[in-house]
Amino acid sequence: MELIVYPGDTLWGYSQSFQIPLQLIIDSNRPIDASNLQPGMKVNIPGYITQTYTIQPGDTFWSIAASRNVPVQHLVLMNRQYNPYRLLAGTKVLIPIRVTWRLVTEVDKYDYEKLVNDIRKLITVYPFLQTRSIGRTVMNNDIPEILVGSGRKRVHANGAFHANEWITTPLLMVFLNDYLLALTNQWDLRGINVLNLYLSTRLSLVPMVNPDGVNLVINGAPDEEPYRSNVLNWNDGSTSFSTWKANIRGVDLNNQFPAKWEIEKERKPKQPGPRDFPGEQPLSEPESIAMANLARNSNFHRVLAFHSQGEEIYWGFEGFEPPESEIIVNEFARVSGYLPVRYLDSYAGFKDWFIQDFRKPGFTIEVGRGINPLPISQFDDIYEKNLGILLASLYM
Repeated sequence: MELIVYPGDTLWGYSQSFQIPLQLIIDSNRPIDASNLQPGMKVNIPGYITQTYTIQPGDTFWSIAASRNVPVQHLVLMNRQYNPYRLLAGTKVLIPIRVTWRLVTEVDKYDYEKLVNDIRKLITVYPFLQTRSIGRTVMNNDIPEILVGSGRKRVHANGAFHANEWITTPLLMVFLNDYLLALTNQWDLRGINVLNLYLSTRLSLVPMVNPDGVNLVINGAPDEEPYRSNVLNWNDGSTSFSTWKANIRGVDLNNQFPAKWEIEKERKPKQPGPRDFPGEQPLSEPESIAMANLARNSNFHRVLAFHSQGEEIYWGFEGFEPPESEIIVNEFARVSGYLPVRYLDSYAGFKDWFIQDFRKPGFTIEVGRGINPLPISQFDDIYEKNLGILLASLYM
């Protein structure tokens, strides 16, 4: 919510009044010089929304505060243009409401539109979040990255490299929402002080690497040509795309990275299709290029790529993984119950390339069990098991 600055106000004072950690308020107001607040400025207070209330005869700030269960000083701070002892009936005042509920709630059939809308909602309430597009898809959709935290350690997690594994996107978005709730309400998550995580770690999330493919699986063939005709042809004319893993050009984005790509090229399909085609060359697709550029420019200390299914964690590649990878994956296994697997007869994935090129820990986490797309009835179980992994990725 926005608050108008009055003489003598400080960000520290707002932090004390609204019980929001000072760093979150500072990070919610990056363009503002915190040491030089000017009267009339608008300041963002994260973790709150406002409701408008029309004063009724006999109302006082004290009676309104009691009936709405809000601190009276919050009402005063939000409505300092009014004399609290002379409230006129018909006057409209702002009531600050602390957000204690999830904003990310619709997790079924989680397409690109839901992702964009949820990011917008979260940024409105939690303006210390930063977001940007890391690139555009074949169909010119932005690929959003969300950044949270002010620490030196940099951790990255992504979801929905594969279109019919879209359940990994709401997994990351619900985790983000719970992390933000814990930060602004000063709650713990699994007994962990998340403010310490925020201050020590900068988390990068790309919740949906493959928006075009996800929309194809959930919403069917697009109207635009040549994409519509192509996907119907590659799908043998079927209008059901539940088995589709690739992007809209029929390229498997997690077979696109230059980490023994030639092996995948030899043994995988030679033409575009619903799954496994690695492209005519590495990094031919805008989505995989965007992810490679993100990793090259971000100095991540570790990366986590969420896929489905199998309840396993792949953590090695050709011996390039550093010793700390085994320590980290054992903690991931402890908190999730998933099985660590060091090596797999699979190449050219994002995790493989990251380990090979940067010699840093990289992990592919296969969530849930069954046939993709996994039923949304598994979501709560998947979330509970992977909450520990996501928290451990920040505290280790």
